[in-house]
Amino acid sequence: MPSPFPGMDPWLERPALFPDLHDELISCLRTVLNRSLPAGYAALGSSLVWVDPTHHREPDLSVLGPLDRRDGEAATELFSEAGMVAVAAEPIAEPWSEPLLEIRTVEDERLVTAIEVLSPSNKRAGDDGRTAYLQKQGEFRRSGVHLVEIDLLRGGTHSTAIPANQLRQILPGYDYHVCVTVIGDPIRFEVKPFRLADRLPTIVIPLDPGVAPVVVDLQPVLDRAYDSGRYSQFAKYATKQPTPKLTRDQQAWAEGLLKTHGELE
Repeated sequence: MPSPFPGMDPWLERPALFPDLHDELISCLRTVLNRSLPAGYAALGSSLVWVDPTHHREPDLSVLGPLDRRDGEAATELFSEAGMVAVAAEPIAEPWSEPLLEIRTVEDERLVTAIEVLSPSNKRAGDDGRTAYLQKQGEFRRSGVHLVEIDLLRGGTHSTAIPANQLRQILPGYDYHVCVTVIGDPIRFEVKPFRLADRLPTIVIPLDPGVAPVVVDLQPVLDRAYDSGRYSQFAKYATKQPTPKLTRDQQAWAEGLLKTHGELE
């Protein structure tokens, strides 16, 4: 069942749904790319990894074995008798990761192009995920790697490589955008800002000099992800609202579409 929206579905931006959509988009995009890439190139999965202080893993009791309270009490007495003072330790933070795509050469596995679908943590000011994202963004540029950034989130702090004021000059009031950082002399941005009512764009993904780039229509990728993730069952158009909220005009437009498709009475 297709989404009732012609482009991005704002109900899928909700925090409960977008992380899953993010991963589904990466998976579907990889499939499309590997059908289109020329011989000698392949799209592979990778991860952006950072340490999140709020993310902790519970101990594996099957490895540690059952804990006997009496053993703990006996040990505490021994420490006390030795004059040692107990100080509570902070939990150990665990690494957090998000999938991304890499286009590599098959022969020497050289990284040519990285493809990111931005997540809420990538756009949250002060978040370790955004810090890690911006660091990785800079590493790609310094290493001579093309970078494709797909931002399907209206909320959050601008985080793609192109400055936000330059995007606003192209399309004031844009909702989403794609930024392609093309490595060359000089480095340049190829960008496509678009609005909620627009169909997702067709984008060009650069490869090596002298090799024809790959053209990808993002709308069928999103449509496939919508179906494979069964998001029609989780969007809950009648009982939930998008996050962030739509403008008054956007809300009226969205409700009209949902009524036309039988999602609202």
